[in-house]
Order: sequence, then C-alpha cells, then structure tokens
Amino acid sequence: MASKHHTDEVFTQKRRPNKNPIKFQVQLNEEQKEAKALVVNNPITVIRGLAGSGKTLVATQAALDFFFTKQVEKIVITRPTVSKEDIGFLPGDLKEKMDPWLAPIYHNLYMLYNKEKVDKHLENEDIEIVPFAFMRGRTFTNSFIIVDEAQNVTHSQMETVIGRLGKGSIMVICGDMGQIDLKDRRESGFSFLSRLEEQVEGFKTITLEKNHRHSIVSPILGVYQKFRD
Repeated sequence: MASKHHTDEVFTQKRRPNKNPIKFQVQLNEEQKEAKALVVNNPITVIRGLAGSGKTLVATQAALDFFFTKQVEKIVITRPTVSKEDIGFLPGDLKEKMDPWLAPIYHNLYMLYNKEKVDKHLENEDIEIVPFAFMRGRTFTNSFIIVDEAQNVTHSQMETVIGRLGKGSIMVICGDMGQIDLKDRRESGFSFLSRLEEQVEGFKTITLEKNHRHSIVSPILGVYQKFRD
C-alpha cells in the first residue's frame, strides 16, 4: 500500500478543546457526534449518508461551534445549484436569486442557533453562502467551509473547490450517491473522494447510517438504492 501524502500543516490542524461549548437548540446523536469529532480533528472530512441522516446538520453545528468560539473567522457554505448564466436570468439580487436553493441551509442554521444572531452574521457576511459557480478564484483562510449536496459536483468542480482551502481552514463535504441529479452519474466526483482518504493524511470519510425522518422513509430509500445499483 502506498504511503499517505501529508504536510506539516495537517498535524497543526488539531483544534484546542472547547472549554465553553456552544449550547445548540438541537443535539446530535452518538453517530453524529462521532462524525463531528472527525471534523474537529481533520482539515477535510467527507460525510456520507442517506437523506435525513443529518449530514448537513453535523457540518453546520461544527461550523457554528468553531465560529462562535473564535476558532475560525468565517463560515462559507456552498452547494451546486445553477450556472452563472442561469442565475443571471433570475429576478432580484444574488441572495434573492439563490434563496430557493439555499432553504435547507437556512433551515439548519436557524434550527441550531438563535435566528437573530445568525441573520446578523449573514448580513455582515461572516457567514457567507456562496453559489458554487462563484467559488473559482477564491481562497478561504481561517474559515469553515461546507460543501453541501456534493454528489452533484463533477470531478473537475470537486478538484476546484478543494483547492479553495486556505491556511487555518476546515472543509466538510456532504453528499449521498443515491441523490445524484447529474445527467451522467459517472460525472459525479463524490465517489472518488474515498481514494483520497487512502492516500492523503488528514482527509477522512464517515457514513451516517441512521435516518431521522418517518420510519417508512428508510425502507423506501433502500429499495430505490438497490434499483440504481
């Protein structure tokens, strides 16, 4: 087995224990806590899981924890939505154009923490929601980056977004191969990430198994998954 690539920075990413943890309105289960522990101690963590397993919830809680305890200066959240060209045809400013696609992100932020405080930081752009098409060319330092719905990110896009990670930053990539919306499933760069864990120190993946929606959802999703396989 090939040795893992690593840099000195990987080993300085370990975060100090949080002596004054943030009190969140929603608590994580044990499986989700395990995922959050990986996030805290690694520069890049991939969280897999079916719809309703809490992938984005874990990432968002970790991000808010880091931000409000001043371990990072900024939260950046992105997800593949529409192209720059399509956005241009929509009415309103950029926020108004993107809001329909970002509703799940706002839901997690408001579910976890005080809405007024979250809105204040959104207004100040300390918490910044960036359309995926606008990530190219930027480098985020001392930031917590969440890439949501990453199963719909192509190979080249995945390489680009990982390249946005600057010094002092953490990235969490959330996705579910069962929810690919790309015309060609082979275009998804999400499945390739498991290879990076094998070869790169500080790059971790975890799969959430428990579903927190109606009890009928899990068996139905299981049938669909077998059909796709």
